[in-house]
Amino acid sequence: MPTTSFERTWAIANEAAGWLTRDQAALLHSTAATLGRDATVVEIGSYEGRSTLMLASGLQHEGSKVVAIDPWTENWKFGAVGTRDRFSEHVRRAGLTDRVRVVAERSQTVRPAWQGPLDLLFIDGKHDVWSFMDDLRWSDHGVPGSFVLVHDCFSSVGVTLGVLAGVLPSRRLSYVDRVGSLARFRLARPSVADRLRIIGELPWWLRNVAVKVALRLRWARLARAMRHEGSADPY
Repeated sequence: MPTTSFERTWAIANEAAGWLTRDQAALLHSTAATLGRDATVVEIGSYEGRSTLMLASGLQHEGSKVVAIDPWTENWKFGAVGTRDRFSEHVRRAGLTDRVRVVAERSQTVRPAWQGPLDLLFIDGKHDVWSFMDDLRWSDHGVPGSFVLVHDCFSSVGVTLGVLAGVLPSRRLSYVDRVGSLARFRLARPSVADRLRIIGELPWWLRNVAVKVALRLRWARLARAMRHEGSADPY
């Protein structure tokens, strides 16, 4: 399977709507590149394909694929009219159709019937704590040592509370690092230091919550004082 250049794929992915930065795209791409032959990546929440392209383009070996799970419901919660069509077009333009399997369902519907191991899990679905906790259950299929990547971690209230409830006390998930709000966890027994590093991210999370409040109240000056630029939430 020929390697797709990061730059070429990012140029297309960057045209898709979404909240994935270039540095975060590079992390997805490089993490996927560590996987072996016939690897399976599950992505929960694909939207217009911004992250899908970076995961799929990082795969280096024959038979590897990204399973893109998203209901693409055409309402305000999950997208808009034409979102799935734009997703498909971005995948086609990037030449990644053979590496992407589309599952147009909610992850909670797909998971109970899933069979087979996962080599990489990327979670960017609904951000309430209950949905995130359910999505985290996909890690039960992960192979030992595999990565679980979570977007909007230590930014979204629901996702962060889910991490505190589901990851901090876990005996099988350890915190590795983050790029902005894209956090990497690994299926490995965590040390005390791993748990303390999760707690160490809480001041950054509280800062992000404060920024969101300032943006909702249209207090742009206060948001800038907290070193946040633009009108979008921290991600």
